[in-house]
Amino acid sequence: MDMTVTVTGNVGSDVEHRVTRSGLSTAQFRMACTPRVYRDGEWHDQPTTWLAVECFRALADNVKSSVEKGDPLVVQGRLRTRSWTDTNGVIHERLVIEASTLGHDLNRGTSAFRKVNRVIAAPVEQDVAESSEPEADATAA
Repeated sequence: MDMTVTVTGNVGSDVEHRVTRSGLSTAQFRMACTPRVYRDGEWHDQPTTWLAVECFRALADNVKSSVEKGDPLVVQGRLRTRSWTDTNGVIHERLVIEASTLGHDLNRGTSAFRKVNRVIAAPVEQDVAESSEPEADATAA
């Protein structure tokens, strides 16, 4: 079962964009989520939760061009735990959101949307023998 989450926070690192050998575009960055509570007439920050955000394909390309450190974002995607063992044998874990969609948090500012035109491959031409349409007779009036 997948756990889909929606998180708001600020971009806490520069976006790292890469294209793999197979041509898959990826982007990742860290996101800081700091809840605030109003208590005794004052706002208080709660402890910050840090998440890694991973993006793939067209989303990764658009994130590279649109997101900067400090931007307020809304991110939706699948929550994962990544684990690894360091050279001392210590196991580490971090929370990762595999983003399916994200955007600027418009409660905190404005944004201008620019549609990206995708290049679509030209259709493959059919052989004349395979064509189902008869050729027009040049002598017909």
